[in-house]
Amino acid sequence: MEIIYAIIDALGLLISGDKALYEIIILSLKVNLVAVALAASIGFPLGALLATTRFRGRGAIITIINTLMGLPPVVVGLVVYLMISRSGPLGVLDLLYTPTAMIIAQLILVTPIITALTRQSLSRLNDDYHSMFFMLGKSPWGRMRTLIHDGGIDLVTALLAGLGRAMAEVGAVMIVGGNINHFTRVMTTTITLETSRGNLSAALALGVVLLMLTLIINALVAVMSREA
Repeated sequence: MEIIYAIIDALGLLISGDKALYEIIILSLKVNLVAVALAASIGFPLGALLATTRFRGRGAIITIINTLMGLPPVVVGLVVYLMISRSGPLGVLDLLYTPTAMIIAQLILVTPIITALTRQSLSRLNDDYHSMFFMLGKSPWGRMRTLIHDGGIDLVTALLAGLGRAMAEVGAVMIVGGNINHFTRVMTTTITLETSRGNLSAALALGVVLLMLTLIINALVAVMSREA
């Protein structure tokens, strides 16, 4: 019965437009969207470069990127913490326990995913276009532009996959953000906190929102994959 009452209270919080609840949701979306946008600005061109160009060390870079896809979030959080803490090399910037620190951690986690998926998708497309590129005498830069343009659906899929990864993150953002109320508290960290407190209503309300967003992202990825 307690769970049923908690679910009813959670739905009530969502329907009533609880200010604190929606503040957390909005901050989560801001942090994740900014991090994914920055990751895409790095991952798309880097993935396209690796897909179209052969150079010494390319294999090593691909291996490193694939390895970074499996980075433990808490390790990323620890590294970022050490870099931006008061005694760290970037301590003068005073970034610790700010949304910016959370974006940096998310950026490190998401960029390898977008880069790897972009390279895989555009490599296949590059193989299909190889003869045409050769006949037209396309430069590496011209190949990259063409592949990015024609591989739009695949790139959106990579983008959504990165967003899904960012939405589910808790360890790294907890370490560098500090889960400060009204400042760095996001959905995943709030769910962890409220569950430990026994406040199931708030945790379930945010869990429903997070689940719905994840379902939407996964549905879009599936649709985009079929289209691709």
